[in-house]
Amino acid sequence: MSENTDALPTMGERYTRPDWVRRINLMGDSIGGRPQDLVPIDAGELLKLATASLGGMPAGNLGDPDWQQRFESLAADLDSSPMHVLGRLMTKQELLRSLRTRMLLTAAIDATPQITAEPVRAPVMIAGPARSGTSILFELLGLHPDLRAPIGAEALHPVPLPEAGLADRLEMGQSEQEFWADIQPEFLAMHEFRADLPVECITLTTGSFAGFHWSMIAPLTGWIPDLAVNYSYERQILQVLQHGAGPTQWVLKTPGHLFVLPDLFAEFGDAWVIQTHRDPARTMASTASITAMVHWMRFTDVDAVGNAQFVHDAFAFALNDSVNLRANGVVPDERFVDVSYTQLVSDPIGALGPALEQMGLSMTDAYATAVRDYLDHKPKGKYGVHRYQPEDWGMTAEGIRDATAQYIERFDLPPEG
Repeated sequence: MSENTDALPTMGERYTRPDWVRRINLMGDSIGGRPQDLVPIDAGELLKLATASLGGMPAGNLGDPDWQQRFESLAADLDSSPMHVLGRLMTKQELLRSLRTRMLLTAAIDATPQITAEPVRAPVMIAGPARSGTSILFELLGLHPDLRAPIGAEALHPVPLPEAGLADRLEMGQSEQEFWADIQPEFLAMHEFRADLPVECITLTTGSFAGFHWSMIAPLTGWIPDLAVNYSYERQILQVLQHGAGPTQWVLKTPGHLFVLPDLFAEFGDAWVIQTHRDPARTMASTASITAMVHWMRFTDVDAVGNAQFVHDAFAFALNDSVNLRANGVVPDERFVDVSYTQLVSDPIGALGPALEQMGLSMTDAYATAVRDYLDHKPKGKYGVHRYQPEDWGMTAEGIRDATAQYIERFDLPPEG
């Protein structure tokens, strides 16, 4: 990290909030500056509302007897954070929707216990930092006839809702997935969220109350994630989604997998991990920019420098550690598929072919045509350009490369720019 961080602009100096967002947040000031008085986040109230809306608490617990205690800790931590009015409203809705999703999932498994005996066969897990090609790779692999990617709508609502007359899952999913870009339009150039696009494991597992979504949206101090529980929940939601659909091989994605590779393989021993590789000096600043933006959507004040320092240290450790874990046999190196970002963007078919072959999948003419057609209709920069430089976030390219030297050397990554 650079020492000259005092001169860096604040998030408020970097971005202008839409008027409707600013006005909603001013409602907190209008009642004395305590947004929690307008939008309280109370675990007991949320549990009561979810239970009443579904006609009672299901008997099972998805093999996780501590989930309610963890949920209460999470809600208390979020309630005590200084989120603005809109941030609290978004977060309260996510908590309540996630509660209902968890209860509906539990009831489905209670009713048909054999669902949990169905195998989640050799899931393909994409892992890599932002701007290393993970999102487009996810979407392209989701087109393969032998793979299935969960889309946003079914991740948020994996079980049909009992209420009549509601919007369908796709329309309801839009209210969450696409709302992020409504709050800050520049976000769309950073990351496209859509209810009909493949969605990350972070979103798929919000109902575990144990995973990365909650620590991504807010700095938390009292609640602690439980990644083993989170992966167990992910297995069960995939089992419910695939039930009745015949043999399914999932393709999944989140940068968070890089941090917990042993936990991933402990739950999914036959998983394939596609690790995308790019010069960290190009990816690190983008990750800092995105995570700061996610906080800006919910908070008035964002510690952009502290956030960037955390991103720098965390990803430098994870990237270097992935080298050690694979070399030392802590995780099975033979289950990793390495994909170069530069090849993926310059020759997508050439990058996908060997990756598919390693996993026992075919690059057919029909699939190659589908990939080309998809890319033709989704040109780079479709929603504007996400500009980011290390210096914008208190970093330097040299410092990032020094911190990730082990990783860069192992995968022979040339510097970009």
